Amino acid sequence: MADPKGFLTTGREVARTRPVGERVKDWNEVYVPGSLLPIIGKQAGRCMDCGIPFCHNGCPLGNLIPEWNDYAYREDWSAASERLHATNNFPEFTGRLCPAPCESACVLGINQPAVTIKNVEVSIIDKAWGNGDVTPQPPERLSGKTVAVIGSGPAGLAAAQQLTRAGHTVAVYERADRIGGLLRYGIPEFKMEKSHINRRIEQMRAEGTKFRTETEIGKDIEAAKLRRRYDAVVIAAGATVSRDLPVPGRELNGVHFAMEYLPLANKVQEGDLTVSPITAEGKHVVVIGGGDTGADCVGTAHRQGALSVTQLEIMPRPGEDRNANQPWPTFPMLYKVTSAHEEGGERVYSVSTTHFEGDENGDVQALHLVEVEFKDGKPEQKPGTERSIPAQLVTLAMGFTGTDQANGLVQQFGLALDERGNVARDADFATNVDGVFVAGDAGRGQSLIVWAIAEGRSAARGVDRYLTGASALPAPIRPTDRALTV
Repeated sequence: MADPKGFLTTGREVARTRPVGERVKDWNEVYVPGSLLPIIGKQAGRCMDCGIPFCHNGCPLGNLIPEWNDYAYREDWSAASERLHATNNFPEFTGRLCPAPCESACVLGINQPAVTIKNVEVSIIDKAWGNGDVTPQPPERLSGKTVAVIGSGPAGLAAAQQLTRAGHTVAVYERADRIGGLLRYGIPEFKMEKSHINRRIEQMRAEGTKFRTETEIGKDIEAAKLRRRYDAVVIAAGATVSRDLPVPGRELNGVHFAMEYLPLANKVQEGDLTVSPITAEGKHVVVIGGGDTGADCVGTAHRQGALSVTQLEIMPRPGEDRNANQPWPTFPMLYKVTSAHEEGGERVYSVSTTHFEGDENGDVQALHLVEVEFKDGKPEQKPGTERSIPAQLVTLAMGFTGTDQANGLVQQFGLALDERGNVARDADFATNVDGVFVAGDAGRGQSLIVWAIAEGRSAARGVDRYLTGASALPAPIRPTDRALTV
């Protein structure tokens, strides 16, 4: 362990963010560069000798958190990086984007603020890149087997890297013009600068992974043809079908899915566009959905110069402390203030949208809502609470309902679906089609980045065993595993 008295002598301290007035004028990450290193040793030293580290259970990757906390405390950054990479292909992604279920399961968190596991993680990997400890790991020999991976999000990239290192020849197919999936076009630059993706892609290229962009399986290449070309296929296409809001006025100009809005803002940062065709500049913006994607829309609207930003959520406002029915070590539903919320805007809870109102040109101008209360788990409108708010841009950030079937991928492969509409798989992540596997949200449903990477690693083991008869690759989760909740 690290400092045996650290949890008694040191309080929790997290990364500092840049002043709001400064950061909303650019798209760089919100944190003060280099602010973690002076404090991270003591923060890692807060990790207790807790006997049973429940952080392992909170993290589906099984990250060796007490071990790399100890190395970070002792400033042995190379050893810390080795322990971090032993279970996680992309800690710079999770260290920036994961909501840290490991911290919710931290034993110290029973009666004190939890260890800043996420901050320690990102400090280790940033230090590792700076020290040159992250290098390509090409296989010693090739197996002669080929694998196609459909989708380049965290699940697809994790599966591809694991299989490449196992000696298979892997090609990743991505329908967008750049590799990264939702990491590339769904996550704003201020949450994770895309240079972090780019250097991982270069590492994977050096290891032997091939990448094919602007190629959509089911449209550009028929599924059957792809299956004949490769010895195995991994479907990691995500759950990209956005949940819609079928209310009057949905067809008005200015009402968009979040995944129509956010990618365009990212394309501006990539240099593909000068100005986004969907911009919040000079507009009253309403974001429907209180999750992380909604917060991404809020932060993006601030940077584009919105007149006002209002975020709506149908659920009641969560509390700031654990409810009795969400005991440690489960992941609690807490009131969370993200960096985007710090920058301004209003958050409205327990409301439901009834309809949109437009002008004579068919442009949205207002959103009508009503307060709701939950009875027997269902929202009921409260009479007399109807009102309208100005809305010239509305983004729908209410989650996703499943993998895209419009491109023909599911039908062409002949894939069976489960009762939730996800691609069904067995204990080895194999589908009903011989040699075709599924990983990530396409098989699990909408989930977290840490689960996606765990799925990719586990599916890679199933593929490796299918191709060679045995596998030494790790499988941190089973397809049926779920987050620890109540």
